[in-house]
Amino acid sequence: MKTNTKRKSKMTTRRRVHHHVKMAVIPHKKNQFRPHMVRLHGIASVLVIVVSLVLGSNWLTSGSVLGSKADISVSELLASTNVERVSNNKNRLQLSDKLSHAAFLKAEDMFARQYWAHDAPDGTKPWKWLSEVDYNYDYAGENLAKNFQSARSVVGAWMASGKHKDNVLGPQYTEVGFAVVDGVLNETNTTLIVALFGRPTEAIAGASTAPVENGAPVGGLSVMSQFGVALQSVNPAVLSSVALLMSATIVALFAHGHRRQLPSAIRQTWMYHHGILKAGGLIAVIFVLVALYSGGQI
Repeated sequence: MKTNTKRKSKMTTRRRVHHHVKMAVIPHKKNQFRPHMVRLHGIASVLVIVVSLVLGSNWLTSGSVLGSKADISVSELLASTNVERVSNNKNRLQLSDKLSHAAFLKAEDMFARQYWAHDAPDGTKPWKWLSEVDYNYDYAGENLAKNFQSARSVVGAWMASGKHKDNVLGPQYTEVGFAVVDGVLNETNTTLIVALFGRPTEAIAGASTAPVENGAPVGGLSVMSQFGVALQSVNPAVLSSVALLMSATIVALFAHGHRRQLPSAIRQTWMYHHGILKAGGLIAVIFVLVALYSGGQI
């Protein structure tokens, strides 16, 4: 008797959950083809969850609801880079103290002379810093990034850009150096990340190899690539918020597809187009959220 009662209770619970989920996300006759998730109270609930996630995460990680505390180390950059190389059947890179020192000098120069580019305002090339640390090379390349929140997001953004990806996966490289430096750039607190890839000149008598240099250009990305880079630079709370907003957007578009089945009284009002209007608003919120909490550039 007790077993049957428990079984009926579980079945009742499942039915209730199924009913509530269906009412929330699937347009059908019982919810008048207006899923609860994209009614005003549903969207308000989604936005409250988003705000709570983002501000709560900021408070926990930086002590400020606006916080943007970066957590990037050289060892993590090396590990993330080698993960990408190994997964693409390339050799692991070794960390070079000389390249790391040269990367630090380049970052310091960008802060000192207030620029964000591979070449300095006077035309100085990034390879100057290799000569400063007495690094003789056959191949060299440079990637830049700023204002990312994690090493994984930095490397992920580089992998999303063709020229930067060529440096990350370049089979000609055997070593890499990284610098993560905080400072003020154009009156804004900034975290600069510099990566210098290289292959030192082999000490073979009579050998003479012309150096090959590659600095991935800053900018030049498509709008969608820029959005992808921005997504790479946000924290997990923002990513979760974007996923929730995207889910609501899909529900809204699904509801829009059923607009002809709305009650006749509703079809005579603006609510005939409520699905597409709400989807557009949710997409705008996604772009604003990513713009506010990304800041990462390559």
